[in-house]
Amino acid sequence: MGMDIMDLWHEMGWFAKGIVWTLLIMSAYSTGIIIQKWWQMRKAQGETRKFAPEFSQFLEEDNLNEAIKLAEGYKKSHVARVLGGALGEIRPLIQDGSVTVADINSAERAVEREMLMTVVDLKRGLGVLATVGATAPFVGLVGTTMGIVNSFTAMSTSGAGGISSMAAGIAEALITTAIGIGVAIPAVWAFNYFQTKIDNLTAEMTYTSKEMIDYLIKGVSGEFGRSRFTREFNTAGQTPISH
Repeated sequence: MGMDIMDLWHEMGWFAKGIVWTLLIMSAYSTGIIIQKWWQMRKAQGETRKFAPEFSQFLEEDNLNEAIKLAEGYKKSHVARVLGGALGEIRPLIQDGSVTVADINSAERAVEREMLMTVVDLKRGLGVLATVGATAPFVGLVGTTMGIVNSFTAMSTSGAGGISSMAAGIAEALITTAIGIGVAIPAVWAFNYFQTKIDNLTAEMTYTSKEMIDYLIKGVSGEFGRSRFTREFNTAGQTPISH
């Protein structure tokens, strides 16, 4: 090839250079989000691995205050945020030793609220990756289209013909599409990767929150499992269930 990248850059018009700069800004922004999301999820999983066994131990000892305090210390853990936040809301309801069906329902709603806010936080920034992945090739294509139009216009004005006279203009035009595709590919890969990770983290939060609700049900009913609680719900309505 007779021209290198720097030669193409110097030959580009102001519009094509503007497209390239736009794509580079999109790439830098999406790269920053990729790094931030990767670090966020790495910290979340790392802290959860430390948090889970200690939290389970406190629950087995019926030490809710220490369990809540522990959760507050693991602010990066998605599971700690959900369980700690929910326990903090329902602590006044479950410390008096007499809990109604309505109290258990309140606990479930608290878990759902905390989980919803945690998932929203985990998904923050993914919209940018999706937008960059979807639009970057088209932004590059705009530069290509205008570059080809300029090449034909210049050829018509100068009266020169043939492929050789258009080669430089076409190469200049196509480089913006190539950059656009190069920007889009990592953004799409990262979006799909993080979406899968968030689905996995959501499953972890759902599982552990159900385990906590089952723990509360066992604790207040003196029985084992949700099925027993469901039978009492159907027959007793809002009757308090005592130890």
